[in-house]
Amino acid sequence: MAKAITRKLTGSLAVSLSLVLGACGGFPTENRSLYSARQPVVERTNFTLDVNTVGDGLAVSEQQRVSGWFEAMGLGYGDRVSLDDPTANPALKDDLAALAGRHGLLVTEGSPVTAGYVEPGQARIVVTRSTASVPGCPDWSANNEANEYNATYPGYGCAVNGNLAAMVANPEDLISGQQGTGQTVVTTSTKAIRSYREKAPTGAGDLTEVSTNEGG
Repeated sequence: MAKAITRKLTGSLAVSLSLVLGACGGFPTENRSLYSARQPVVERTNFTLDVNTVGDGLAVSEQQRVSGWFEAMGLGYGDRVSLDDPTANPALKDDLAALAGRHGLLVTEGSPVTAGYVEPGQARIVVTRSTASVPGCPDWSANNEANEYNATYPGYGCAVNGNLAAMVANPEDLISGQQGTGQTVVTTSTKAIRSYREKAPTGAGDLTEVSTNEGG
């Protein structure tokens, strides 16, 4: 009977000691600021299509092929279309601009470096698509209460940054934002304020005459 009690007490002490050691294992981060360690990451992918060219741009059959490729790609806002044309044929760029314009896009000047090379008599259309995500989220690695550094939990900001990465229309805006046109918009931005200030009060002027006589 004594042996059984001794074994039971020894087992309880071992469990208690392991819990204490686990609590003192250290916090997984030393980030004491309110900045999230999990930030959106933007990745770019280039999709290419080599087309046959003629002197006056793209043949009708090639235009149909490019149009079908754009449709299959689901081309839309946030995508960038560029042209790698060794001959720099302006007619070819005009044809591509017309096809991209159907999706509300312009042809970007210059093209990214892609694998391989363009064959003579051909040009390469490049569609650059960006995606945004927050790697490592959600992060529940801090599963103990010991926080000797008073640090921010590693999963802090995952929800906000994850939603931002999922909802932003153009992931490139997370890197550099939209460039201004250089034109002032003060006149248009103050239209509502000016209209509110110049509006005459509803009580101004003579009171409306109302007849109290009933017809009949």
